[in-house]
Amino acid sequence: MKTKLKKYIKEIAIFFIIITISSNAISLYKSQSLTGEVLPLESVKLINNKIYDIKNDKPILVHIWATWCPVCKVEAPNIQTISEHFNVISIAVKSGSNEKLRNWLKDNDYTYNVINDEQGQLSSMFNITAFPTTLIYDKNKKLIFGEVGYTSTVGLWLRMLWASSQIPL
Repeated sequence: MKTKLKKYIKEIAIFFIIITISSNAISLYKSQSLTGEVLPLESVKLINNKIYDIKNDKPILVHIWATWCPVCKVEAPNIQTISEHFNVISIAVKSGSNEKLRNWLKDNDYTYNVINDEQGQLSSMFNITAFPTTLIYDKNKKLIFGEVGYTSTVGLWLRMLWASSQIPL
């Protein structure tokens, strides 16, 4: 009985490893068609009324999400972790007022930079049709990676390290 259980657990673990590797490979392949687009923002006003200047010195992760999106809520801790080590701006789409967003961040102990896209104009400018969407730009503001849906902290971390190293694929 224990042998069968171990066998099933091993098969399930292998299955999840294969799915994870496959989905990351597919995502990387898809992102190659996006590369080269230039980040269309120079400076932005955050929900705390501060101006955030996007400089050409480090890669930046742009995370487009919404408070009403269940996947975005699950991914939010990953964005928080990445924002503690890399440049991150997030765009909250149609998620209410600045005050509502500040309260949501405070209630969840998140401190990352947020732009309020109340009307969805920024998400339209980026041609976003699904949430969450994560875009990574190199230090020259050229898009080098884009993904729709959940991305793990490890996946984001590795992509930001890759963007920081400037090693070509």
